[in-house]
Amino acid sequence: MTNRWAAWLSRNGTESFHLARKEGWDAFVNAAARDPLERLDRRQLAALTAEEREDYDEARMVWNANLPTVRTPQMIDAYSVFEQVMASSRRDGDRQRGSVVFDAEAGRGKTTTVTRFARDLHRRIYRREGPVTAEGHQRLPVAFIPLSAGMTLKGLNQKILEFYGHPAATRSSTTTSLGALAVDCVLSCQTRLIVIDDLHFIDFRHRHGIEVSNHLKWLANEMPATFIYVGIQLAEKRFFDDGLAGEQAVYAQTSRRATRCSLSAFHLNSDAGYQVWVKTLRAFEDGIVLADAHPGMLTDHAREIFRRTQGNIASLTNLIDRACYLAIATGTEAIDADILAAVTTDNAATISAAR
Repeated sequence: MTNRWAAWLSRNGTESFHLARKEGWDAFVNAAARDPLERLDRRQLAALTAEEREDYDEARMVWNANLPTVRTPQMIDAYSVFEQVMASSRRDGDRQRGSVVFDAEAGRGKTTTVTRFARDLHRRIYRREGPVTAEGHQRLPVAFIPLSAGMTLKGLNQKILEFYGHPAATRSSTTTSLGALAVDCVLSCQTRLIVIDDLHFIDFRHRHGIEVSNHLKWLANEMPATFIYVGIQLAEKRFFDDGLAGEQAVYAQTSRRATRCSLSAFHLNSDAGYQVWVKTLRAFEDGIVLADAHPGMLTDHAREIFRRTQGNIASLTNLIDRACYLAIATGTEAIDADILAAVTTDNAATISAAR
């Protein structure tokens, strides 16, 4: 007979969202929050059968690896920029819309931030306007398009068509015809926001990159949608300059149309910065399911955790995931100094912490 922890896992197990396809994005948008997971004390743990304990431990690992997203000050600031730029999405179709260039170092939480914002927007539009357009097409308020290395104009158009599930994405067609079909998809599904992720794969200092940049401007002109471009070191790759050099760069259209938004790491060089870091740790701490979890479990080690992660949110979540696993696997059932010392962090965090 299935025990209640196995039943919890069947309803709340690890989800595999393929955000680059409309089906995966739709599943992500409409996914319900996980059922709350009960925190058992040591006496209750000891009363479990072997199978129940195995399933409960697996449920805890799923839960602790998917703690609710913490609305950090950095995320709140980014949301503010997104909403300001999205104000131009109310313009009529003959008017130019603004765009956002979400440009920050790796590990700062760019994709998490933009997908959560886009999901919220998608849900709001669904609530007001419904899942079907007046013409009977599926309404897709948001399109999420991740790029890959060596992206060409044709490849970019195919990526867009793949998201919408258009059969022409796999056919031998010209770049122009694919582009026209991509525009038709956006118009038919009344897409309001298009997220182009991993734009750093394009080097805008070279000919192919300039071609992609010009094509993105064409798409923005043809599609009545707001674009958020996400990447690393996009300013250094001269995305804003449209490949122009020297004095010519001042004429770049992208620099006038796009608003740069970044995400900073946490810092401890002021009392305010330290308090923000502690508040963020406390938010994670409150959600962790371990038998001996307690207030201060993370915040008491705030400076050591900062040293191990350098204030990068990706490194922090990696550390917390692994510390929770070790706390369960070793029977410690809490995160303490020994557990933190035993955690193997990501490569960038390990190298920086050793300096």
